[in-house]
Amino acid sequence: MLEVSVARLGLERNTNTPIVVLQEKDGDRMIPIYIGHAEANAIAMELAEVKFERPLTHDLMQQVIIGLGAELSRVVLTRVEKSTYYAELHLRRDDHVIQIDARPSDSIAIALRLKAPIFAAEDLLNISSSEETIIPDISGETLDSDALKSDALKKYLEKLNPEDFGKFIP
Repeated sequence: MLEVSVARLGLERNTNTPIVVLQEKDGDRMIPIYIGHAEANAIAMELAEVKFERPLTHDLMQQVIIGLGAELSRVVLTRVEKSTYYAELHLRRDDHVIQIDARPSDSIAIALRLKAPIFAAEDLLNISSSEETIIPDISGETLDSDALKSDALKKYLEKLNPEDFGKFIP
């Protein structure tokens, strides 16, 4: 397992689909994950340190975890199957650890709120160079797996500007 962090959050222009990009700490490899609008909004709000008067769903989960006397020790992105990523919340309470299946987007939003580390299985960071992965380009073209080698993917993602994703207003 390698620790990752949120490197970017954007909105892909052609499909209007939010993307969160995780990058390994102390490394260059990245994991782009398409997520839902509500989850992107929850991640964006936390990154911008925007708080609402009443708790939203991820804020509620934060309060439930704390209220139960537990802590979120980590989030782990475990695998990808048929372009669907899987994650687990690892909750610790006393000497018990509970692993809860969750969507990566929800897990990231909760981890950010609780300042918990996010980890990914190393093979997920290598997936772009080992599997046929297609990410829509902002021009509507697609990038094949050769273009998604670690350095190429990094350069591709670094070239993108927020304007390239269209308007994303949390």
